[in-house]
Order: sequence, then C-alpha cells, then structure tokens
Amino acid sequence: MARRRRNPLLATLDAMTRGALRAQRAARKNPLAVAAERAARKAAKQAAHQARKQIRQAGKQWRQATGQAIDATRQAGQRQARHAADLARQTLTGVLTPVAAPPATAGGRWTEGGWTVGSLAGRRYRLFCPDGLSARAPVPLLVLLHGCSQDSACFATSTRVARLACRQRFIALLPEQPSQANVQRCWNWFRGGTFVAAESARIMRIVEHVAQAQPVDPDRIHVLGLSAGAAMATTLALRHPDRIRAVASHSGPLPFSARNAADAARSMRGHPKIDVAAARAVLRGRCPPPLLILQGDRDGVIDARNAEHLAALWLAAHPAADDGATIAPRSIRTQQRGTRHPMRITDWSTPSAARGRMPYVRLVHIEGLGHAWSGGAARQAFSDPKGPDALKLAWQFFSKP
Repeated sequence: MARRRRNPLLATLDAMTRGALRAQRAARKNPLAVAAERAARKAAKQAAHQARKQIRQAGKQWRQATGQAIDATRQAGQRQARHAADLARQTLTGVLTPVAAPPATAGGRWTEGGWTVGSLAGRRYRLFCPDGLSARAPVPLLVLLHGCSQDSACFATSTRVARLACRQRFIALLPEQPSQANVQRCWNWFRGGTFVAAESARIMRIVEHVAQAQPVDPDRIHVLGLSAGAAMATTLALRHPDRIRAVASHSGPLPFSARNAADAARSMRGHPKIDVAAARAVLRGRCPPPLLILQGDRDGVIDARNAEHLAALWLAAHPAADDGATIAPRSIRTQQRGTRHPMRITDWSTPSAARGRMPYVRLVHIEGLGHAWSGGAARQAFSDPKGPDALKLAWQFFSKP
C-alpha cells in the first residue's frame, strides 16, 4: 500500500512551531532575557501601584473639594441667614446696627427710663451713673443725642461713654427718638418752628427730670449730638442757653435752616438758609453757650461747609455783634495723634473773653473722616475707629474754665 504524502504547508507550520518552542526555551535560559522580563514585570507592578496611589489621591482631593464646597455653601447660607436676621432687626427697630442693652460696667451702672407728657408720644432714655455719687458732691451731666438709624444702645456702644464717665466722674443721659416719631429715628430738626420747639421741649424735660433725680450740678449741663442729633443739640442750646453750659455738634446740619424735607436736603448739601433772626428770636437777648464743632472733610451726608455756616451763625447771634464787634479767629493749628486722622483746629474768643481760657467757638476739621463718629467703636454704623476720639475732644472743651 503506498504511503500517504503529507501536506507540505502543514509540515512547514509544524517546523516553525517547533522552532518557536525551541527559541522560547532558549530565551528562558538566557540570563539577559530573564532579567529583562523581571524588570518589565517590576516596572509594570510599580506603574500599577503608582496608578492606584494617584487614584487614591485624586479621590481624597475630590472628597476635600466636595467637603470645602459643602462648608462654603453652609457658611454662605449662615451668612445669608445672619444678613436676613440683621435686615429683620433693622426693619423692626429702625437701627442700622442694633446691639443689646449696654452691659454692666465696672465702676458704674446703666438704667432705663421713660418720659411722657399728656397724650404726646413718650421718650425713652438710658442713664449711666458712676458709682459713689453723692448729693453733697454733684457732678456734670452730659446729654448725648444719637443720629438717624441709631438708638441709645448703639450710640452708647459707639461712643463708649460709660468708660469716660467713670474716669471723669459725670452722668451720661442718652434720650432716644422712637420710630413712631420718625421712621429713621431722626430727631426732627427740620419740621418747622412749632414742631421743633415741641420736640426740643420734650428732651429738655427729660434733662430737667434727671437733673432733679440725680446729683447733677445744674451749672454744668452739656449737650453733644451726632448728625440729626447735632442739629437738635444746637437747637437746645439756643433755646435754653441759661441751662446748657456748652454744646458740641458732630457732623451736624444748621439749626433753623429747614422747614421741610426739601429744605433739609438743601441744607445738608451745604446751601442752608442761615437764619440769624430765628436764632436771636429764641435767645431773647441771651448769649449762646460756647460751641464745639466737629466735622469730617469726607462727609458725604453733611457737606463740610455746614461747619463754617454753624460757626458764622453762632458768632452772628452773639450780643457783641449788635455793637459791631468783630469776633476774629484767635488761632488756627493742625494736630495729629499717632496714626489717627489729622485735625485742623480754629478757635474764636468773645471780645470780653469772659470765659477765661475756654474758646467761645472751636471748629475742628478732621481730615479723612466721613459721616461717622470720630474714634468710635468698630463694627458700628456711623463710627470710624481711626479718627481722634470725639468724646474726649468734647469733654476737654466742656471741662475748660
């Protein structure tokens, strides 16, 4: 029987397969090939480990970023909630930065009171008395009148009056304008003669009430106000010069310069009606008390020209002006304390110089100060911690003989 002939293609494939197997066995025995394979396996293992490490780090970074995003969202929500709460408090109280009642102070105490006359709207007030007062040794009374969108609590916080009252031994009285009398809690200095007279009379009755109830020296009653409170302070001084020893106006408009809101806006922009006749009418021949004017040169609410207008009104209302006497500036100087805003001080003295070393009118221009209490507490509206301390400047003025 003839032998079957094998397919040459299959024979060739078998030969190649056997050759490949022999080459593989030979390569396994070759030390270079073995080392290369091991190095390749090690590199692959390291690459895999590095890839897993990078994946873990990426996951950690993603989790951190996600956590930070969640925290930021939560904090933003809390800020929005606080902002909404602040807006709610502002709406309810009419105060831009409301605060709690002044806390107890070492060396003195805060009390609250109220005063109502017949059917008229009542007025609340806060009173600070240093410890150890006695009727045998009466002390001065400082009346502080807040500005718009403020109340007595935030004004006490901004001015830090309790601290100075303990140190200098005086009683501080802070009347409060209710939102029922003015939506923005402004003292109504611009509502016309009869209305302003009634409002100033209510404040003066509170002053008299406190002066009788507390050991107050009746010859040392001083008034200091901010903005609308400053206009009311100078109004009080002109209407009651026999009771007010000295007055200070901080960033205030001109009294007797407005009978309505349009007049008030014109006056605040630096174009007031200087009504010397109205001032003299309420003075009835009496001399206006000494005046301190504090004014920032960057005030965007009360134009700085109001300070010069107020000084001019005060000097023109003095009885010496009837005799043709000229009350010229006695001195002009510049001061700066540390890094606080510099100030330019101008003094006027009366012709008789009856009050000794105390200037009759002092104008303090504070460079860089806006519409804010100079040297006030931080985080309070209308308060600039960088300015010279307005309360100390006022008390120095009030305390001179």
